[in-house]
Amino acid sequence: MTTFADSLKKEIARVARKELRDELGALRKAALQQRSEIAALKKQLKAFQTQVNQLGRARAQLARSAPLAASAAGSGAPRGKPGRKVVFTAERLKTQRARLGLTQEQMAKLLGVSSLSIWKWESGGAAPRASRVPKVLELLALGKREALARLVPESP
Repeated sequence: MTTFADSLKKEIARVARKELRDELGALRKAALQQRSEIAALKKQLKAFQTQVNQLGRARAQLARSAPLAASAAGSGAPRGKPGRKVVFTAERLKTQRARLGLTQEQMAKLLGVSSLSIWKWESGGAAPRASRVPKVLELLALGKREALARLVPESP
């Protein structure tokens, strides 16, 4: 009976392995498919994270430039090249004043400051306040006729 029992055990094990092989094949196939789906989802997640980071940077840049743009839009201040910040320089103010043919007093009148302030700005002894810089930059973009037209008081 020992050989019969051994034969029966071997046959049961063979049939079990055969059934398990089919089931394991299906499980392996499902696992492979799920791994490929996970990889695709990871790629998609990375693309979304990149997009969120770009939007965050754009939003931060917009938030930084919004107050400046609001004041510049109302005053028509010059816009520099994209990505570059337009800054005030004493040499630029002095050159523009000379190009327009204006005195320091006339330039001061256009900007609503004293002629001493213009002198200090041009000599580099002081810089205009941040609130006044957009108006100064706007004036730097004016032509000679526009500047002279602004100096002439309007008649009632």
